[in-house]
Amino acid sequence: MSMPPGLKTLLDESHVSYSTVPHTTTYTAQGTAAAMKVSGKEMAKTLVLKAGDDTLLAVLPAAHHANLEALSSVVGKAVRLATEPEFISLFPDCELGAMPPFGSLYHLPVYVDESLSADEEILFNAGTHREAIRMKYLDFERLAKPTICAFASKS
Repeated sequence: MSMPPGLKTLLDESHVSYSTVPHTTTYTAQGTAAAMKVSGKEMAKTLVLKAGDDTLLAVLPAAHHANLEALSSVVGKAVRLATEPEFISLFPDCELGAMPPFGSLYHLPVYVDESLSADEEILFNAGTHREAIRMKYLDFERLAKPTICAFASKS
């Protein structure tokens, strides 16, 4: 599987500069960071969360954990990790667990930890376990339109 067509179209039609970075097959963001020989602070992971009946995406550095209580206070209701059966059908063009952080492609709101907004670039899964995308953070923010807040804790 390669980058989802919707993601490629979004990036190309928005005229943003990005690069795809192939890597060995990995199944965690920390594993991807290690395979690419970058810090876990540089690799962003995308979590699928449930807030009541709503589904949302949370994006944070791979080396951090999501503080669900902090995110719950921002969202306004209790937040928990979604189970695979709850979200597998939402991302039919992605490999399970390799969702890119663009909720607009899947009609989901996106929350980004403020620590990522301080970075010049963002690196994230490209919908597969063998490819990542590197782009300017400001371009990502413009396209993803995330809510930026503090919810990540260092591992």
